[in-house]
Parts: sequence; structure tokens; C-alpha cells
Amino acid sequence: MESTATFEDIIIEETKKFVRKTLEKAESGHDWWHILRVYNNAMNIAKKEKCNKFVVALGALLHDIADWKFSGSDEEGPKVTREFLTTLKVDEKTIDEVSYIVKNVSFKGAKAKDGMESLEGKIVQDADRLDAIGAIGIARTFSYGGHRNRTMYDPDEKPTLHESFEAYKKNEGTTINHFYEKLLLLKDRMHTESAKAIAEERHRYMEEYLKRFYGEWNGEC
Repeated sequence: MESTATFEDIIIEETKKFVRKTLEKAESGHDWWHILRVYNNAMNIAKKEKCNKFVVALGALLHDIADWKFSGSDEEGPKVTREFLTTLKVDEKTIDEVSYIVKNVSFKGAKAKDGMESLEGKIVQDADRLDAIGAIGIARTFSYGGHRNRTMYDPDEKPTLHESFEAYKKNEGTTINHFYEKLLLLKDRMHTESAKAIAEERHRYMEEYLKRFYGEWNGEC
């Protein structure tokens, strides 16, 4: 039987293979399974938006291909993205749009401007942020905190609302502080109506979790 796969289908499948192989041993909060969840979130949101779904798919799959938290540079991700998509003979316009998403998708700090302008980028950013909140978001936060050997909680250390991306990148605060420095802020930074609705429930779950955490910490429950 003759294959009905389009050029875009083939590129997406090749990208999945590349990303899975690249991130198969990554920290569990930023591994292939995180990518797959973000991809699924993004494609579900994209169904309800007038957008370029091919760009959304590639942006979601490649958004953490060389995350600055591990590569040490926020330029490495766009560089790897461009090189990889070029080898697949993807057109330059698409490469530019996907590289733009990879460069701008990350949270920049509580008081820093996000800088995402394209609709496709906003969809990927929403999808990525949904995976940062709720039950999985909590699990990922403690996974990364353990990976960085961070203190889980210190009542004497207050959260910092970072003014810039540079300040945020240097942050070494506790895992619980990260809720206030990022996670609890994300609900109000969603772009699409689909993501806003999901974020409301996940946000409430985190609030309930923190109440329980403090209760147990203080021996109250």
C-alpha cells in the first residue's frame, strides 16, 4: 500500500526520534516524557486556534532540546534547532519561527517580560507551562530541586521575585520558594483560553498542596 505520509508528517516523526534519543537520559523533569506531554498539550490547544500546526509541533518537540539550565546558554537551543531542521531540508521561514519559539519559550523571572509574540509560540509556551503546574508540576519541581541538591524548604529563606532573566538564572533558592517565584504566577500568564481553563484547576491543586505541606511541616496534620 502506498504511504500517505506528508513531508510534514515525516519531519515530525524524525524530530520525535531525534529528541527522544537526545533527551533519553535527561533529568526526569526535562526528559522525553516532558517533551511528549508538552507536545500533546500543544497539539490539543492548537486544534482550537487558527495557527500553523506544523510550527507548533516542531516548537513543542524542540523547545527543551538544549535547555539553558543544562547547556549553560540560552543560545544553544536555537542553534541545535536550526542545525537539525536544516539537515531535514525544512524551509527557512519555518526554521526561523521554530527557533524563535525555542529561544523565547522559557520563563524569564517574576518581573521579567516573557517576550513571546507569535501565536504558535504562545501555544507552545502555554503547553510547557501547563506541565509546570498541578500534580506533575509539583513532581517536576522536586525532581529538579533534588537534581540540583537544593534545600527543600527553609522557613527563614524568603522567595525572590526576580527582576531579570539573568537574576532568575542565578537563583539557587529552595524548592518551595520556586512555587512563589514561578509556578503560582503561571496561571495568570497563560495566553489561550484553553490553557487558562486547565491552569485554574492545576493552580488550585498547588495551593492545596502547599497548605498540606506547611501543615505537615509544623506538625499540625
